[in-house]
Amino acid sequence: VGLAQMLRNQYGPESVILSDIKKPPAHVYTSGPFVYADVLDYNHLRELIINNRITWLVHYSALLSAVGEANVALARKINITGLHNILDLAQENCLRLFVPSTIGAFGPSSPRDPAPDLCVQRPRTIYGVSKVHGELMGEYLHHKYGLDFRCLRYPGVISVNTPPGGGTTDYAVQIFHDALSTGHHECYLRPDTRLPMMHISDCHRATVEFMQTPECQLSLRTYNIAAMSFTPEEVAQEIRKHLPHLKVTYNPDSVRQTIADSWPVRFDDSNARRDWGWAPAFGLEELVKDMLANRNHSHKLLKTIHQC
Repeated sequence: VGLAQMLRNQYGPESVILSDIKKPPAHVYTSGPFVYADVLDYNHLRELIINNRITWLVHYSALLSAVGEANVALARKINITGLHNILDLAQENCLRLFVPSTIGAFGPSSPRDPAPDLCVQRPRTIYGVSKVHGELMGEYLHHKYGLDFRCLRYPGVISVNTPPGGGTTDYAVQIFHDALSTGHHECYLRPDTRLPMMHISDCHRATVEFMQTPECQLSLRTYNIAAMSFTPEEVAQEIRKHLPHLKVTYNPDSVRQTIADSWPVRFDDSNARRDWGWAPAFGLEELVKDMLANRNHSHKLLKTIHQC
């Protein structure tokens, strides 16, 4: 929703169509055009693209790392079959296509500190395997047929408005909710588990800037983007500067800890900085201040609504 709003501010509210397979909340439905779209329904997607004269397609549909491991067959269907539908339609209709990739596209044999754009990947989750597949298919179709395929490898993305969605970096969202509600967070990773992270507004801005970059400036089709790297203990310490009584206990979950241990601790995003001027606005200190301020506002608003 945030990315769509950013694009609507620049191109006009009727120029950006949001889609999902779920009923949208009122504020999403009233903010601009919304349609039902299932990535597995090729003919309906084709109809939407043709009837609305679509020129850019941003494809976010995916099952994330931890959820995907619990349902490999569904992840394979959504993350790979759904992607193939999107790739075929983008090629057929000469679309500019953005497909996000992830920190999870790397594996235990990848360089971890930092991970460069081009290296051995070999992930060990269906989510990561599907993302590497997407990166390579997009690059292949670009070189073979000229598809304007663009991909950013996102770090863990932290947002006050989006609840945790089954990813390995979800603790970095949940800890803010817990800090303001109960004052206690139980973390499923070890306290020293370092992972790349990014504020949602930096993520949205990077995506828009990347999509707007003239194709002639791009030396790659898939780029790393970075902002900060931290551990659960480091983010907890930063939160305690504002909420001193926050208590964190550590109860590592074997599945998510194993996934995290196979991922990079830092991204090398020097190519994105050089080719299209990427630069983050939020470090850890700024992220914590913003998350606490906005989460506190949302919490008070929700409380008021419930009292009404």
